[in-house]
Order: sequence, then C-alpha cells, then structure tokens
Amino acid sequence: MKNKPAFKAISTYVLSGVAFAVLSACGGGGSNADVSEPTQPEPRAVSIQFAGVAGTAPVSCSQPVAALGSGALQSELKDFRFYVSEVSLKRADGSFVPLAMSIDDWQHESAVALIDLEDGTGSCAGRGTAGMNASIRGTVPGGDYVGVRMTVGVPSAVNHSDTAASAAPLDSQAMAWSWQAGRKFAKIEIAPTGGVTRPANPDTTPPTPETSSAIFNVHVGSTGCTGNPASGEIVNCAASNRLALEFDSFNVDTQQVLVDLQPLFLSSNTGVDLGGPFGCMSGKTDPECAAMFEALGLDLASGLTVNGGRNQSVFRIGAR
Repeated sequence: MKNKPAFKAISTYVLSGVAFAVLSACGGGGSNADVSEPTQPEPRAVSIQFAGVAGTAPVSCSQPVAALGSGALQSELKDFRFYVSEVSLKRADGSFVPLAMSIDDWQHESAVALIDLEDGTGSCAGRGTAGMNASIRGTVPGGDYVGVRMTVGVPSAVNHSDTAASAAPLDSQAMAWSWQAGRKFAKIEIAPTGGVTRPANPDTTPPTPETSSAIFNVHVGSTGCTGNPASGEIVNCAASNRLALEFDSFNVDTQQVLVDLQPLFLSSNTGVDLGGPFGCMSGKTDPECAAMFEALGLDLASGLTVNGGRNQSVFRIGAR
C-alpha cells in the first residue's frame, strides 16, 4: 500500500505524455500548425517567335528574294513551312524545362507545331495557304530562362499516321510525305529567275533530253522507311532526318528564331539540277542534297544531326 502514491504519479505522467502526443499529431498545442508547404511558381506563358529572312532582308510572298545560290539568282518564294517538336527552355544552371505546348489548329496534343511563313498570296498563290503561324505558344514554370532547344521534325510515334484522320496541324495535305504515310518536316520552295534546267545526257539509253522545272524544291523528311502503318506495322526509317537545334543564348521576350535562306542555298546553283527530283527531296544519291544537308547540319548518309546542331547555318537567333 505504501507504493500507491508513486504508481499514481507515474500513471499521471504517462497519460499526460500520451495526451501531448495526440495533440501534436492533430496539430494542436505546437508551432507546426503554422508551417506551410513551399509555394510553386506560377506558370509563365511564353511565345517563341520565328521569321524567314535572306541575310538581313525579310522573306515573304509579296516580293522577290534577291541573289540566292551560287548563281546569285533572284527568286520568288513559293512555300515556306516546317514542323517543330520537343521544345524546351534552358535555365541558367543548364537544366532544360519542356514547354507545355497549348493545343490549337497549329499545335498538336503530341507537342508538335507547324510554323507557316507563307500566306498564299503573291508568288505563293496556288501553292500556299492563307493562314500563317509564326510562333510556338505554351507555358513553363515561372523563372528565368537563358536558352532554347527544339527539333525540326515530327516524332516517329505520330509521323507515320493517316494525314486525313489526324488532328491539326498533322492533317496538312501540303505537308504529307507519300512514303510510309509520313510528313515533310520542312518544305521550302522557290522559283529562280529562268527556272531550273536539267542538262541533256547523251550517255543514257536512249539519250535523255534537256528538261526543266519552274520550282527548286527543298523537302526534308525521313527516308529509307519500311513497314506499313496502315496494317499496324511499326515503321522504321534508315534516315530520320530530324534536325536537333540548341541555342545557349536566347531571350524569349526580346529575340526570335530566324530561318535564313541565304546559307541554305549558298552552295547550290538553283538554276541547274543534275539528277533526282528537281531540287532536294532528302534522297541520299540526289546531287543537290549534299550541299543542302550540310547547311542544315544533317548527315546525308545517316540522317542524324551533326555535332549537336552546332554545324548548321540556317537557323539563328536575332532580335524581334
């Protein structure tokens, strides 16, 4: 009986401790109730702008493009469109944040956008379309960004699909690539003064007469593809021909991506074609494609981007 006071005191102490623990777990009786979760930065809306130029001069369907190619021929623009995917902005620490691309008639849910720099008027009448789109729109987490990277092309997972059954902008018939139901990743067409001539070849049987075309085409897309997507087969292409671009310095608010036709045609005589389709349609043996692919920073044999895109001269950053 002498031990009862001590037992009672211990019991009271234990019960008090349990009560404190319960109160703490419920947020009562302590400062933890005032601790809040870190706030996330508000999403930041961005618009990456594009413009077509020839050197320092803007390119449009309303005026001729001066002195293109090794023959310095004046040309008219006929078409100027390309797909862009895998867009990310670069932070100062070197990390990349994917752009959450909005969805509309120019931007697909698979984060693919169609840039269209022609308006179907003037020299582009009959080949182009009235609608234009010169930007990629979306959001990134709030913060500062110093660079950008992107791919000119359509990812394989959505490239080989039925154009007619696809959502915009993958439904563009003008950008359809007949091989394996793919797309033209880039479509740039010009009409040089005097047209494009293919010289006669007396060594063929029978001899090939001289032929000509009004248009010099630049069509970039995957080649060497096997597999029929219409029957559910997986399509594999020997040459992807998707151009990876990365710019370490880019201010999304004050700068834009310029697509320069001068370096694209610099080493090409746009008035003469030596074989294959007129111009370059991504064929490995096409005589006109070697110079074009070098300017684009693509390896013609493998279809891969050379040196991380640092060798290309067609895309550059400029002021808005």
